[in-house]
Amino acid sequence: MPSNQHPTGTTAGRVLRNPKIWVLPTVVVGVVSLLLSLIYMGGILNPRSDLHRMPIGLVNADRGATVTGQRVNLGAQITADIKASPDPREQVSWRVLDAAEARDGLASGNLYGVLEVPQDFSASVAALNATGERAAGRPTMTVFTNPSAGSLGASLAASIAQQAAHTASKQLGRSLTDRLQDQGGQVTNAERLLLADPVSVEVKVGHPVGAHSGLGLSAFYYTLLLVLVGFLGGNVISNSVDVGLGYAASEIGPLRRQRPTVPISRTQTFMVTCAMSVVLSLLTSSLILLASVVILGMDAFHIPLLWFFSVCASATVGVGVQALNAAFGGIGQLVSMFVFIALSLPSSGATIPLQALPDFYRVLSYFEPMRQLTDGVRSILYFDARADAGLTRAWTMMGIGMVAALLFGFAMTRYYDRKGLHRIVPEPAEHPTPVS
Repeated sequence: MPSNQHPTGTTAGRVLRNPKIWVLPTVVVGVVSLLLSLIYMGGILNPRSDLHRMPIGLVNADRGATVTGQRVNLGAQITADIKASPDPREQVSWRVLDAAEARDGLASGNLYGVLEVPQDFSASVAALNATGERAAGRPTMTVFTNPSAGSLGASLAASIAQQAAHTASKQLGRSLTDRLQDQGGQVTNAERLLLADPVSVEVKVGHPVGAHSGLGLSAFYYTLLLVLVGFLGGNVISNSVDVGLGYAASEIGPLRRQRPTVPISRTQTFMVTCAMSVVLSLLTSSLILLASVVILGMDAFHIPLLWFFSVCASATVGVGVQALNAAFGGIGQLVSMFVFIALSLPSSGATIPLQALPDFYRVLSYFEPMRQLTDGVRSILYFDARADAGLTRAWTMMGIGMVAALLFGFAMTRYYDRKGLHRIVPEPAEHPTPVS
C-alpha cells in the first residue's frame, strides 16, 4: 500500500561494500552452478561408452536349406555366433526370441530393437553357387527399430544390430570363399567382392509412433510439463498461502502489502498447501491436455486415463514440494528443485536410455519421479496403456511417493509444532546497514 514515509538511511554503494552481504548468494549460486553442470552434463556426454546391457531381440526365422546334400540352418549358426560374440563390457543384452515374442517386446517397450534372420536366409546363401553368381534374392537380415522407446535408444540399438549383422556377414563370406576354394573353384575379383560381405541389412520401423509424437519424444515433454507445473505450482501455492496468512508480504511493482498474521500451526498450514496442490492439479492437468492434444494435435490414446494419470502425477509432485518446503523452510524450494528437476531429468531415461547412462543415474532412476512418470505416460501414449510397458510401475511408485511425501511432511511439521518452533513474523531491522 502507498505510504507517506520516505526511506532514508543506507545507500546501494554502502550495502555493496559490506562483504557479508555477498557471502550467502555467492556460495549458493556458485555451488548450484557447479552441481547443475556436473549433473546435467555428466549424464549425456558419452552414452555409447556408458552403455550397459541394452536389450535387443535376436530372431532366427530361417527354415534352413540343403547345401551339397547336407541340411543346414545358417540362421541358427549366425544368431548363435552373435549371442556368443565377445562383449567384455556387457554393453548389449541379446534376447533370443521367436518372431511373436520379438513383436511383443517391441510393442511393450521392453526391446529397443530386433535383429531378425528371415525364413529364406539359408536358401538365399545356397543360391550363391560355386561360380559366385547371385540368384535374384540376395541374403538379407532385417533390423527393426523401436522409436516408441526413445529416438536415441532406437538409434543406438539399430547401430549395434547393424554392426553385428555386418560382422556376421563378413564371417559368412569368408566361410563361403574358403568352401569354394576347397572345392577347386576359381574366385574372380567380382565374386570375391560379393562374398566379402554377402548379406544385405535392411532397417525397418518395428513399432512406429504417430506423426505428431515428436519422433518418440512427446511422452518425455508431456511428463516434463506435468513435473514442472507440479513443481512451480507447489511453490506458487506455498508463497501465496504465506502471503494470505500474513507470514510474507505481497509485492506487485511498487505496491507492497502485509496482511495481519493469522495464528496457525505448521501442520495446519501444510494441510492447506497440500489440499490446494491436489485441487489445482485438476485444473493444470486439464489445461496441459487441452493444449497438447486438442490445440496442438498431439497423437494420444486413452484420453480419460491420460488425464487421470496426469492429475495424480502433478498432485504427487505438488505434495512432495509442499513437504520439502514445510521441512526445510526458505531453502525448501532449492531442495525440491534438485529432487524433482535437476536430478530427475538426466535419470529419467526419456532422452537417453537408462542403459546408456552412468551408474550413478541408473541408481537414481529407481526412485526419481521423472523416470516413473515418463514410463507411465509413454505406456499410455505409445504402448496401448500396457501394464508391462511401465504403467504398473508408474502407478506403484506414484502411490509410494505420495504416501512418503505426506508422512515426511506431517512428521516434520508436527515435530516443529511440538517443539514450539512457531513461525515468527519479521520485524523491522534496527540498523540501517544490513548485516548477517
